[in-house]
Amino acid sequence: MTPTTLPLSEPYGPVSCQRAGPESGHGAPLVLIHGVGMQSAAWGPQIEALSETHQVIALDMPGHGGSASLPEGAELPDYVAWLHEVLTALDLGPVSLAGHSMGALIADGYAVCHPENVARVALLNGVFRRSAGARAAVEARAAEIRAGSFDLETPLARWFGESAADQAARAKVAGWLSAVNLAGYAAAYTAFARGDSTYADGFGGIRCPLLALTGDGDPNSTPEMAEAMARAAPRGRAVVIEGHRHMVNLTAPPEVNAALRDWLNEEEPS
Repeated sequence: MTPTTLPLSEPYGPVSCQRAGPESGHGAPLVLIHGVGMQSAAWGPQIEALSETHQVIALDMPGHGGSASLPEGAELPDYVAWLHEVLTALDLGPVSLAGHSMGALIADGYAVCHPENVARVALLNGVFRRSAGARAAVEARAAEIRAGSFDLETPLARWFGESAADQAARAKVAGWLSAVNLAGYAAAYTAFARGDSTYADGFGGIRCPLLALTGDGDPNSTPEMAEAMARAAPRGRAVVIEGHRHMVNLTAPPEVNAALRDWLNEEEPS
């Protein structure tokens, strides 16, 4: 992987990313966006596998890794606008776009707002039209984070089981969460808490292949949400991986990579 920094103009500032691809330099572009509290390295198994055939660009979300934070009060549309600036600067043409959790919200918003720039979109462990109770719970967590409460163990317990694969991934994720910029984390989590329905009504206009993938044990990005996203998009498909939770791309890389390869090989709409 090659670390890269994009010097975007204000209000965005520098954006860091990891790039990898075939030695020939050929390969269609695949852009990856991680979730809240993570960084581009969280896509490690996918970067390794998919860079054999694609030019992979894994971005650090605003306020994460080496990327500058967005201005205070940023909401999900501001993160979508940030992504548009990034992709404009990269000048890649239409891309395959995959996001995890908050990254999935950014990716689906981008596919709704800029369909001409998206060849296909994959939403891993995404959220879609939370129930009133679920929305209240996540907004309460966002308020606690903004107030300076940083609870490392609760998300880890929710995201991981006791298997060896889960525990190995948990150690990596704990390291990334421990190193996160707290202001960037709070801002992104607030946008995540409020964004589950922001672009939901626009899924019918996503004409490219859409993959909605989650683990059957994810209590927040549920299989029902993945299936609803797939039904809402004309070319949507849901994949639910049994025995896994929220960080399924790290705990079940073979299954996730296989699903992503199928998605990448699906023909673009004519």
